[in-house]
Amino acid sequence: MDLGISGKTALVCASSKGLGLGCAEALAAAGVNLVMNGRTSETLLAAADAVRSEFNVTVKTVACDITTADGQAEAMAAADQVDILVNNAGGPPPGLWSDWDREDFIAALDANMLTPIALMKASLPAMMDRGWGRVVNITSQSVRAPIPQLGLSNAARTGLTGYVAGTARQVAGSGVTINNLLPGIHATDRADALDGGVVAAQGITLDEARAQRAATIPARRYGTRSEFGAACAFLCSQHAGFIVGQNILMDGGGTNITM
Repeated sequence: MDLGISGKTALVCASSKGLGLGCAEALAAAGVNLVMNGRTSETLLAAADAVRSEFNVTVKTVACDITTADGQAEAMAAADQVDILVNNAGGPPPGLWSDWDREDFIAALDANMLTPIALMKASLPAMMDRGWGRVVNITSQSVRAPIPQLGLSNAARTGLTGYVAGTARQVAGSGVTINNLLPGIHATDRADALDGGVVAAQGITLDEARAQRAATIPARRYGTRSEFGAACAFLCSQHAGFIVGQNILMDGGGTNITM
C-alpha cells in the first residue's frame, strides 16, 4: 500500500533503537525524510547510517536529551518543518508504590507526559496552517490496564492520554490527527530490563523469564519493532485522516478489556 507520505519530514524521538527505531524504519520505507533523536551519539549515528543506506532518504540526527527545553529546540530546528511527530521516551523504572518520591514522579512526568506535550505545542500550529499533520505518541498498554509495578509509567502516560483526548479533537478539523500507540511487551531493551528483574527476583534464567512472560500473552510471543513501526506508519499515512484521538493497543491480546 502506498501510504502517500513520501517526501514528508518526520521527527522521531528516541529512535536510535527499540520501538522508536522501528517507527523510523517504517516511515523511511514509505519515503519519509527523518530527524532521528537519541541520547547516545554513537548508537544514534549507527542507526541513522543504517536507515539512510537501506531506504535512501534524508536522515538528520540530534543527539540530545529530548526532555530538556534545549534538546527540544535543537530537534525542532533540525527538522525545520515537522509534518509527522512521533513522541517516544523510555519508561521509568519499575518498583513498589512505596519506592517513589516526588522527584521520581517529576522525572517520569517530564519524560512521558510533559515532553510530548511540549513537542506537540511546538509542532501543531504549523501543521494546522498547512492543513495536514500527524502525531503518534508511543505510550503503554498500562494506560488501559494499569500494571502494579509500573506506577510511575501508569501515572505519567495516563496524564498524556487525557491531554491527547481533548487536544486531538480540537485540531482534527485542520487536517491534523493525534493518536496513541500502546505497546505491550516487545523484543526491546525495555523488555530485557523488565525480564532481568524477574530473573533477579525468582532466580531463573533470562530465557525462562521470557518464556514465562510470553505464556501470559495470547499471541504467545513478544512483538517486534517492525510490526510496531508498520502500525505507526499507517497512522501517519494519508489513509488515517479519520482516526482521531484513539488509543490503539499493540500487545498481542495481552490487555484483557472489551473497549
